[in-house]
Amino acid sequence: MICCWRAAFWQWRMPSWPWRAPVPIVPACRSRKRSISCSARRTPAMTVMLWRPCFMSPKIGRNGFPGRCRITVAHKHAGRVLSRPPPASGAPVVKMPMIRSRVPGLIWPGLPGPYGDAHLALLWQLERSQWWRADVLHAHQLRQLAVVLAHAAKNVPFYRAKLAGMDLAACATSEGWAGLPILTRSDIQAAGAQLRAEAIPREHGRFHEIQTSGSTGKPIRAFGSDITSFFWNVLTLRGHLWHKHDFSGKLASIRVFDEGVGSPPKGMSVPAWGHATDVAWITGPGALLNLATASVSQQAEWLQREAPDYLLTHPSNLAALVREMGPRPAVLPNLREVWTIAESLDANVRRFVEEEWQLRVVDTYSSRECGYLATQCPMSDHYHVHSESVLVEVLDDAGQPVKPGEVGRVLISTLHNYATPLLRYEIGDYAEVGAPCPCGRGLPTLSRIVGRQRNMLTLPDGEKRWPRCGYDQFMDIVPVRQLRLVQRSLHTIDAEIVTERPLTESESAALVGIIHEALGHPFEIRLDYVAEIPRGPGGKFEEFLSAIDRASESTET
Repeated sequence: MICCWRAAFWQWRMPSWPWRAPVPIVPACRSRKRSISCSARRTPAMTVMLWRPCFMSPKIGRNGFPGRCRITVAHKHAGRVLSRPPPASGAPVVKMPMIRSRVPGLIWPGLPGPYGDAHLALLWQLERSQWWRADVLHAHQLRQLAVVLAHAAKNVPFYRAKLAGMDLAACATSEGWAGLPILTRSDIQAAGAQLRAEAIPREHGRFHEIQTSGSTGKPIRAFGSDITSFFWNVLTLRGHLWHKHDFSGKLASIRVFDEGVGSPPKGMSVPAWGHATDVAWITGPGALLNLATASVSQQAEWLQREAPDYLLTHPSNLAALVREMGPRPAVLPNLREVWTIAESLDANVRRFVEEEWQLRVVDTYSSRECGYLATQCPMSDHYHVHSESVLVEVLDDAGQPVKPGEVGRVLISTLHNYATPLLRYEIGDYAEVGAPCPCGRGLPTLSRIVGRQRNMLTLPDGEKRWPRCGYDQFMDIVPVRQLRLVQRSLHTIDAEIVTERPLTESESAALVGIIHEALGHPFEIRLDYVAEIPRGPGGKFEEFLSAIDRASESTET
């Protein structure tokens, strides 16, 4: 059986690890997961599962190997050239991590067992689909969304009423999709349990509750399944592989954990990086520190003790750490890369950190209710949308798609959440659409995640714009530990400041001048010295908040 599958892979011209190029001739696999209409299949240790995505569930023997199964050509794109080859410098070369074998007595080559097989199977597909043309990716998204629509109309009370009388087949087209009503945060809150599916296919596994952090004090409640968790794990793995992470290194995470987990000053040591990697691969150790209870000085001391190879934290916390610790080589000589999560990464913060620590900052875009949305490209600062998991639309105020270089509001449609389907969900973020990436991937790009509606500045004439706080410039005036601007009215901005000492009159005037330049208008700036600016739910810190028109705010992640 192993030799048969090996021969099949060779016929498909599967390149050896690392994968440098797409496979241009794409065979289709028959999905054995009901309600997931795309391709997929599991093989012994490298699997062919799940793009579009499909699971093939052959008969599994007691030893974890699949029984007899066959590959079928099941869609109109099979046999066609679906992608343009990437440049020679395209996909990065990565050292193959060691497989964690789940079969007693077998260490190498490792056999990760059915669940690990499934992760490798989806990765096998994603390594190819990322190079497909944008139109091919979109065609597969619409095929999957047609199945999701049918499920929602039948099994979800909210959509049963919303979609009544609509031609679902026509909706699942490029022209018809824009005619579907937009789902707002208020809709989700009002619908409550009506958005939960009455039934999902047995193969999708268990329900679990998802609750957003609720930065505005109004969290939303949704549900996911084992399938949504599975996609979260695999897209995490995609990010690791894109950025050539050495799985033998140590990963330190400074983020909000449950009470009692990673408490300072010692934090918590764990044997591996986390569940996403542990299902199939052997990694180095991990270290956890709770952002909710650890001060910046405690974090700095902890990082020096742990000496990690990789660090994961929030952008605002990262900037505070850099200011606290100084140049990296002297304090964290082993650190290779920093990943940021949960908040918008401002270009000034990115530049400040990369200049001070002389390493790359990699950002991710995700939400609790929708999963991983986009990850920064390994060759540029663009974010690649994970089109195999979500359909992302960026629209202007008239509801039309914006062009590259323009900013619009973000709508998300989840492709695989049958527990709470979120279709054309206005998540509350604004993003700038990017041009096709020079890396050669066909995945759509976002050039930046601008922020949320509550982070928009309103000028006295009613015009709205995105403020640029310029945190690095504040440091040229006085050591500012924290600073947040809060717009109280059309004419007044409160500047909440945490400093080691009060500013002199000249320093205050200089700071106000920088704020005026960043905001593009001579607002009345009121300096408010505070002992600390607490983080919001989920450990998030926002440098600018608008107290104007709070009723218009959208969802939190």
